[in-house]
Amino acid sequence: MSSRALVSLAVGLAVSGSAMSATQIEWWHAMGGANGEKVEEIAQAFNSAQDLYEVKPVYKGNYTETMTSAIAAFRAKQQPAIVQVFEVGTASMMAAEGAIYPVYKLMREQGQPFNQDDYLSSVTGYYTDQDGNMLSMPFNSSTPVLYYNKELFAKAGVSAPKTWEDMETVSQKLLDSGVECGFTTSWQSWIQLENLSARHNVPFATKANGFAGMDTEFAFNGPVQVAHISKMSEWQQNGIFSYGGRRSDSAPKFYSQECAMFMGSSAGYAGMKRNAKFDFGVSQLPYWASQIDTPQNTIIGGASLWVLQGKSDAEYQGVATFLNFLSRADMQADWHQFSGYLPITHAAYDLTKGQGFYAANPGTETGVIQMTSVTPTENSKGLRLGNFVQIRDIINEELESVWSGDADAQAALDKAVERGNALLRKFEKANN
Repeated sequence: MSSRALVSLAVGLAVSGSAMSATQIEWWHAMGGANGEKVEEIAQAFNSAQDLYEVKPVYKGNYTETMTSAIAAFRAKQQPAIVQVFEVGTASMMAAEGAIYPVYKLMREQGQPFNQDDYLSSVTGYYTDQDGNMLSMPFNSSTPVLYYNKELFAKAGVSAPKTWEDMETVSQKLLDSGVECGFTTSWQSWIQLENLSARHNVPFATKANGFAGMDTEFAFNGPVQVAHISKMSEWQQNGIFSYGGRRSDSAPKFYSQECAMFMGSSAGYAGMKRNAKFDFGVSQLPYWASQIDTPQNTIIGGASLWVLQGKSDAEYQGVATFLNFLSRADMQADWHQFSGYLPITHAAYDLTKGQGFYAANPGTETGVIQMTSVTPTENSKGLRLGNFVQIRDIINEELESVWSGDADAQAALDKAVERGNALLRKFEKANN
């Protein structure tokens, strides 16, 4: 949608005031490329719709760089009003006492309409405290899905696998038809352990995956996870699975048609349309039918917007007004349809469906359905774990030792748990 169209959507927000005296609101974000341009467009739409406040987006690099910059700026008393923080930084933000202004409290104290029931529970659950209060505003939330090459599937006479048992059968038929590899995956910790655990309703860590306290310990070396990684190790050896890197490095294996399936973010749909020179489909993540009859929801990736302390009342009034603007159904539907990230409200989802977007773009609804078809449990609500950026690196190292044949699944996951727990204790000690 064009900037002019976005501005027209926001006309209802117009209020009196002087543009010359507009209160400045700085928003640090990690959206590069086309999504970064869209962020600028959203801010311009808000700024053009009223003249009391001016939101100024500032790109600060990737997620880690943006969060690090915000922490350093807060210590120097030069922090922005709003900062975008990825989901694995949630525990660190929560532990920064005196640094954050909880969104639920901000909206109430600034007199802005705010009903948490309007938001998708499987999205907002990641960003709530133990009492269910939203601490930050979800902005770009995604969940992993399965992309598959329809042309290679037709040649092999197979359909999208629903279970991991099917995955093995389908992949073997694909190999028999001449395909080099059955599937590859991006973000292996997020998809093959964090979401695997959620999907099968088993804990990734104790204390409700960290939601119930910092004195938690990892549990992703349980029977379900070990059996899954063991099977993937076997598949790595026979070509059913092909490892391609820690982040999205494996996507070219799918684009080049080396691998017939790819597990990646639902927000990667636009990239798929640009890079895949073949007809592809989108399906839900598979589950082990031997372990669970009805799989749980997957958990989210992406980021949310945190409000930082130390600003004026006028700035906070503007922040609250802007967050209310961002949550509007038309704004969220536009962002969802443009970026591929999930809609954060029921209204935005219903509007998108009513506009015929899902019918015109098959597969774009898959992630939403996967996230909302069942009620989240304490094992599928999300993760609230300190030092998790570094812990993911540990998990990646240990999984790579399995794919290379240097360690078995049990030993590797046991070691990852041990090393991860040591970092949890460091985080706990630093924040008590």
